[in-house]
Amino acid sequence: MGVGSNSNITENGTAVEYRRAAVLEVDATSGASRIYAHGLRNPTGLQWEPQTGKLWSIVNERDEIGADLVPDYLTSVQDGGFYGWPYSYFGQHVDVRVKPQRPDLVKKAIVPDYAIGSHVAPLGLWFYTGSTLPAKYHGGAFISEHGSWDRSPLNGYRVSYVAFQQGKPVGAPESVVTGFHSADQKQLYGAPVGLAQDQQGALLVADDVGNTVWQVSAATP
Repeated sequence: MGVGSNSNITENGTAVEYRRAAVLEVDATSGASRIYAHGLRNPTGLQWEPQTGKLWSIVNERDEIGADLVPDYLTSVQDGGFYGWPYSYFGQHVDVRVKPQRPDLVKKAIVPDYAIGSHVAPLGLWFYTGSTLPAKYHGGAFISEHGSWDRSPLNGYRVSYVAFQQGKPVGAPESVVTGFHSADQKQLYGAPVGLAQDQQGALLVADDVGNTVWQVSAATP
């Protein structure tokens, strides 16, 4: 399970971040848990990549460095891995706002596999395993980008698709579902959150602003 941080960069103290900004492994029978990976500010949408069986997550990164930093990302999650938060981002890029610094941890920070974009707020991840959507969507990952609150122009507010080859993301993300805000970006119609797949292989998109579940299917069966 993913557990988000209490703060942006530990401004509320490190004590409240105990077992946060982490992926926990929980034994469903006993309730016992352990930290599987840490340093991920807000890991969501945990999914197993079907070809390799590896665990992947989308992560909401920190704010208040600017419109184009820090990129939210998609990454495989390594057992015992450290991904930088709060001391660094996207590998060894040190966040000088954090005190005290931890160069020992920064040195170990894993570079995420794939940058999505800054402040897109990814909340849903789904590896498509159906066959009814067009072939180019088979085997890759759909990502719901809930959208930025502190960036102009807006970023996110779409469902994107990232192709995978041999268990790794390739190429630029493709917009699949858009239209969640007006052309002038002054009116918001929706914001995608969770993703799922129905029994017919269509993609389901939960929208927590429009209070709607959208079904995305092929135009031609």
